[in-house]
This record gives sequence, structure tokens and C-alpha cells, in this order.
Amino acid sequence: KRENIRSLTMCGHVGFESLPDQLVNRSIQQGFCFNILCVGETGIGKSTLINTLFNTNFEEHEASHFCPNVRLKAQTYELQESNVRLKLTIVNTVGFGDQINKEESYLPIVDYINAQFEAYLQEELKIKRSLFNYHDSRIHVCLYFIAPTGHSLKTLDLLTMKNLDSKVNIIPVIAKADTISKSELQKFKIKLMSELVCNGVQIYQFPTDDDTIAKINAAMNEHLPFAVVGSMDEVKVGNKMVKARQYPWGIVQVENENHCDFVKLREMLICTNMEDLQEQTHTRHYELYRRCKLEEMGFTDVGPENKPVSVQETYEAKRHELHGERQRKEEEMKQMFVQRVKEKEAILKEAERELHAKFEHLKRIHQEERLKLEERRRALEEERIHFSKRKSSCDIFLNQSYMASGSNIKKDKDRKNSNFM
Repeated sequence: KRENIRSLTMCGHVGFESLPDQLVNRSIQQGFCFNILCVGETGIGKSTLINTLFNTNFEEHEASHFCPNVRLKAQTYELQESNVRLKLTIVNTVGFGDQINKEESYLPIVDYINAQFEAYLQEELKIKRSLFNYHDSRIHVCLYFIAPTGHSLKTLDLLTMKNLDSKVNIIPVIAKADTISKSELQKFKIKLMSELVCNGVQIYQFPTDDDTIAKINAAMNEHLPFAVVGSMDEVKVGNKMVKARQYPWGIVQVENENHCDFVKLREMLICTNMEDLQEQTHTRHYELYRRCKLEEMGFTDVGPENKPVSVQETYEAKRHELHGERQRKEEEMKQMFVQRVKEKEAILKEAERELHAKFEHLKRIHQEERLKLEERRRALEEERIHFSKRKSSCDIFLNQSYMASGSNIKKDKDRKNSNFM
């Protein structure tokens, strides 16, 4: 699959050029891969902050507030600072929090993270692997944008972070922090961290096991969640141009640590802890997914007697198990087929019996009707004979009457003639 990678020129210094000093085993020629997932409601300032973090105007179209569901949009860019190349993938959650029913808004995000783990696992399980030049799309960090309400976390935020904390490194950030006062912001930070602890949400903690960065990371952990302001607009402050947001009442400088935590976030994310974020993704989150997936497939490290089991033994055991399962299912299907045939035969026999009973009933009705018709035919024949006899008697009687009347007429005529003579 051909990757859609855009090469962009940065507008200023970012800081990832120091990465080769941290990642000794990687070559400058190969470059580095870093994947950021931005989760937050539409219009909360995700794209603006990413642009500001990397001093680059990434091409992003303004998202609509009327998306029917949440979808994830990933875009990969190739950045270069000095002689160091960074392949940066930004994954944005389009439509997050815009639906009326937000109960399952986190599911597309979980599915996307799992899909990247699955792609890496499939590459890892190949006989001929190419992980050296494989584009690792696993999410290294999730910047979770929290609305600056000053009150408490939304149910959607708690539910989403709770379902993501075992799959990705979460760094919560308070977006548009210039909309609330410093005192309210400090109270808001304390309240957010308290709610996260009470709800068992595990956010990413900057590591303190390395003496070189332990002190600064411990201090930065105290500033979580970071209150950030993003802007690519430049405003003249004194004798130099700085990135800032200008208001009628004053100027909020993005890189002024007295105004917001943007510099702290950039330093921790890009310069100091990028390596640890990548390692945590691989050793903690990916390994958890890999272990669960392989256990689902039947692979284990030890057998029933707590002895080490080789991949070949596991494969053979799984093959025998699947073979037995297939035979069992075939036997169940055969039995089911025989049962269905018996049920069908019983249904056909019952239908045949009903048809035979119906035939006998119709035959009996037909016989009765035939007998009735025969009886009527005989009665009509008798009536016809009787009528013929009566007709014959009437004809004889009429003939006799006619003959008697003729002889009387002749006698009267003879008598009249004799009298005339």
C-alpha cells in the first residue's frame, strides 16, 4: 500500500534535532517515526496546537459539527530539522462529541488503535519480516484535549480515557487555557487530577528512573494536566516577533511559561520523552495487546505442568484441538442432519396421512352424492313411466270419445234425411 506522505517545511525551531543523541542505535539517515492521536471535541483547538508544536501549517480543513458518527483521519508528514528527519503521523478524531448519544463515541478510537497493533503483529509474525523499514503506525501518545470549563470532567472524557489508558499513553491538556483566570486554572487542574485518580484513569507519567532527566520530569508531573494555548499568529512584543494571541485587554504569548504550559508540553513531548513514549507503546501497550491476542489463538509460555512450551508444541496442540473441534462439529452436523431428516419425514408422513384422510372423506361424500343422484334418476324414470301410462290412457279415452261423437252425428244426419224424404 502506497503511503500518502507530505513533505513540509517548518517555520522555526522545534527541538527534535537532539533526538539522535538520545536514540544512539538509530541512524540519522533512517529518521524517526512519531505518531500522535488528538482526541477532543470539534473546535477545541487540536489542529492549532499541533501546528504550533511543530511550527508548521499542516493542511487541515475545518470540521463540521454535524458528523453522524466519529471517524479517525490520519495524515503522515515528513519534517526535517538540521539533518534529522521525522516522519510524523497526526490522527484526528473528526466528529468526537458532536452526537446526541455519546455513549459509544470512544469505540472508533479503540478500534483504530487495535488495528494499528494488529498490523504490527501481523508483520511481526511473518516468516520474512521487514520491521527495519516498516512504517510503524502504532499510536505513541494521545493528547486528550479537555474543555476549559473550570468545573469538572465530562462523563464522555472519563469514559473515553478509561477505555484508552491501557492502549495508549495519555497526556491530558487543558485547551484554550487563556479563557480562564490563573487561580481558576490551578483549582481546575487539581480537580481534574483528583477525578482521574478517583475513577482509576491511568495517564502517562514522565519517567523518573533516569538520573539525567529525573528532576525535570518529576517537576513536570506536578504540572499535569498542561494548560496550553496555540497560535501561529505572530505579534511584536518589545523588539521581537513572538507567537501569541492578541486580545483587546492584552497579549497571551504562547511560549511564555508565565502565560501557559505550551513550552513544557513541547519540551516533554518532543525533546525529552519521545523515546520513552515509543518504548512504553511497544513494551507496555503493544505487548499487552500481543499477549491477549496470542492467548486467544491458543499460544502459552508454559504448559499444564508449568513447564516451558515451545511454539511447535503449542502449534501441534492447537492443531489437534482444532482437528478435534472440527470432528466434533462434523458429528454435530451429521446428527443435526439426521434429526432434520427424521423431522422432515415425520412432517411428510403426517401430511400424507392428512391427505389420505381428506381423500377418503371426499370419496365418501362423492359416493353419497352419487347414490342420491341415482335415487333421483330412478324416481324421475318412474315418474316418466307413470306419465307415459297416463298419457296413453288419455289418448285412448280421447279416441273413444271422438269415435262415439262421430257415430251420433251420423245418426242425426240420417234421421234428418229420412224426415225430409
